[in-house]
Amino acid sequence: MNLRAKIMASLVVLAFLGGCTEHKPINTTTDSITIKKDTTPHRQLYYSHPPRLPGQWTVADIVQDYSASTKGKLNPYFTKAKVSYPPKEVTLIALKQEKKLELWARDSGEFRFIRNYNIQAASGVAGPKLRQGDKQVPEGIYRIAGLNPNSHYHLSMKINYPNEFDLFHAGQEGRIAPGSDIFIHGKAVSIGCLAMGDEVIDELFVLTAQVGAENVKVVIAPHDLRNHPLKSESKSLPRWTPVLYSIISQEMKPYYRR
Repeated sequence: MNLRAKIMASLVVLAFLGGCTEHKPINTTTDSITIKKDTTPHRQLYYSHPPRLPGQWTVADIVQDYSASTKGKLNPYFTKAKVSYPPKEVTLIALKQEKKLELWARDSGEFRFIRNYNIQAASGVAGPKLRQGDKQVPEGIYRIAGLNPNSHYHLSMKINYPNEFDLFHAGQEGRIAPGSDIFIHGKAVSIGCLAMGDEVIDELFVLTAQVGAENVKVVIAPHDLRNHPLKSESKSLPRWTPVLYSIISQEMKPYYRR
């Protein structure tokens, strides 16, 4: 194998070992990765500032350019739910089996259902993420750790996987590489992330920026436990999975539609 071929082979291997890394867009397809064609139409935007080169956008730029359209799309849902826009708190509930992402919000008092979105791609199966490269979407209670306006996946919101629960059990089991770089992002390709398509991530990104990332919670469950309880009957799941599913079940109590 010549030097050029060796380099190309190494790059392919590195692409599969990572999560949805923000440094290399994923273009490779395999049977283990859920990929759908992104049919989002191109949008024409009229910027109030000169166009910026790739890598030069700020969160404030995105909010400035997309806030009006985001409010126009979301405000009818918030009005119907009797929640002001933007709200004080937001919860995003990702249901892996159903491939749905629910948006809940509140000003004060109880959370109210706003709307749901189709998840365009989410790789892996039911069960928590355990290690780098397992292509699993995590399960648990997370927060938004950061907003990236210069993502290769249009826009992205990084969740704080691994959280304290994930790190504790990784340490107990000697797993030194539980994985990282898990995002909610645009486009329609996933290796452990939640791919929402470009128009949806516009809404979620701007909403999160306006509410404040510290006021946004992300709950990821293997399926909708409001239809049937979470169970860890598979022998392939970690022995601590019942504890995780009990935590998720407890967290989901305020999010039952009435």
